Order: sequence, then C-alpha cells, then structure tokens
Amino acid sequence: MKAFYQQILENNKQWVESKLAIDENYFADLAKGQNPPLLWIGCSDSRVPANEIIGAKPGEVFVHRNIANMIVHSDMNMLSVLDYAVNVLKVKHVIVCGHYGCGGVKAAMGNSSIGIIDNWIRHIKDVYRLHKDYLDSIEDETTRFNTFVEINVKEQVFDLSKTSIVQGAWKNGQDLMIHGWVYGLNSGYVTDLEVNISSNAELDEVYQLKF
Repeated sequence: MKAFYQQILENNKQWVESKLAIDENYFADLAKGQNPPLLWIGCSDSRVPANEIIGAKPGEVFVHRNIANMIVHSDMNMLSVLDYAVNVLKVKHVIVCGHYGCGGVKAAMGNSSIGIIDNWIRHIKDVYRLHKDYLDSIEDETTRFNTFVEINVKEQVFDLSKTSIVQGAWKNGQDLMIHGWVYGLNSGYVTDLEVNISSNAELDEVYQLKF
C-alpha cells in the first residue's frame, strides 16, 4: 500500500518534468484561468477518464462525475457544476457520457442491496420502469444491458435540458448544445447516440419553462 502511494507521488514529479521539458511556461499559463468549451458529465468509473478519451488537454474540459452519469434535479453538486459551466464559463457543449458495462446501471437491473448507494440507484431504476416493456422484450441479457445503458444516457440528456439553468441559457440566446454518448470499455471508441438538443422546443410542452 505504501509503495503504491509513493509511486503516484513519483509519477506526479515525472509528469511535471515532462511537461516543463516541452514548455517551461506550461503550468504558469494554466494558472492564469480556464476557458473550456465543454462540460463533461460522466460516470465515476475509474476506467472512463474524460480528458484522455477525447484527447483533451488540461483546461479544455470542465468535468462532473457520479455513479452512472445521472442528472438528478435535486442534486446540488451537479446543479452547481452545471450553473458555473453554463453561466460563468459559458461552455458551448455539454456531453452526458455513459459507458457499456456500467456497474450502476447493472445494479439497477437487479434487486441486491449494496448499501447507501441503493438510494442513488433508485433513480436509475426509475428509468428502467419508464422503458420496462421494451427492455423486458429483449431476451439476450447483454443486449438488454447495453440498450439500457444507451436509454439511460438519452434520458439524462433530456433531464439536463429540462433544468432551469439550461433553459435560461437558451432563453438568453446562449449557444449551448447537449449531447449523449456511450463509451466502449473494450474498444475505446465513443458512440454518438444522436440525441442532440439545442432548444427547449425539443422537449414536451409541460417541461418548457416560460421566463
């Protein structure tokens, strides 16, 4: 355990040295501020690093992660990140990125109790309930699992678009588009689910806020 801890400290030193060898002002420039064009909302899974997946440099992606990349309307952590990204950083894109093999989504398909996370997973179960007839009609378990991962991302994209933060930005004429992706752990490639929203006109009328 101690050897691992010492190793990651050493890794940091080597990383710093490698960056400075290329550009001696690398960290000085980063410290001046950030202006990322993208907010990434992804899963906490350690195998899904936002920057690496899309080849982005530090300063190019603002990131929020939680179990199964959920958009929960009462989650002040997520809402605070979203508000800062949209209203202060003025990001132009928000990507909700799930991944195949997601443990949170898998847990939501069963009934085993894991612990306090059961309360979070209940939100994912709500998504399953909305699409139960379709998902239950898929006989192959792996296909059903993968399909549920995709459906969950799509629902989170719509939930993100329903927030007053995003709709307020659209009302003010801000250029902002929401996208849904799924990352393949076994391939490294992302799949664009082609759910791209840039106006609340694309939501059911009951969700369209009037300012």
